[in-house]
Amino acid sequence: MTERGAIAEVCQRMVADRLVVGTAGNVSSRDGDVVAVTPTGVPYASLCPEDVGLYALDGTPVDARLKPTSELPLHLAIYAARPDVGAVVHTHSTAATALSCLVPQIPAVHYYLGLFGGSPRVAPYVEYGTDALAAGTVSALEDRTACLLGNHGAVAVGKSLSEAYERAVYLEWVCEVALRVLSSGMIPRLLDGVELDDATARLATYGQR
Repeated sequence: MTERGAIAEVCQRMVADRLVVGTAGNVSSRDGDVVAVTPTGVPYASLCPEDVGLYALDGTPVDARLKPTSELPLHLAIYAARPDVGAVVHTHSTAATALSCLVPQIPAVHYYLGLFGGSPRVAPYVEYGTDALAAGTVSALEDRTACLLGNHGAVAVGKSLSEAYERAVYLEWVCEVALRVLSSGMIPRLLDGVELDDATARLATYGQR
């Protein structure tokens, strides 16, 4: 499964792009009824494709020599609820984590929020690795391709691993903008619903299709 190698590469990019520290965060991709997902507690610098485990959609190991990420229930819950999702990227990026402590939803500071189907919501804090966190994440992702996890981090999804990762990078940038706006002490000019809906529609056809 070539996605194992792609996941290992994405994990190293997450470190380089400062979306995670240490062994934080996790990544998965789906190929039919099999999910490739990162193992728990393995430094990304030494992560190799063979370390990435393969699991059935019910969590049964298919080919896994290491224990999976503690957030395997979160990944599997997203795939069960969202047939359109082919990959999940979960980060602990600084701006997204900080903003998740302040707001229930990312304020409409930029039209890039349209990349996520609208302003991403913040799922309430729940202990990591639990079914409750998985359920809260699925709820926050309804009609969206990203969300924040309260006092925890961020999740971005996509049809492909490259799309999910790109969204994770854009999500962190928007969160950084929002933090700067909120810290200005001024009353911000936010996009209204019509403006954000227009941006969402336009961005859905952006680029080479």
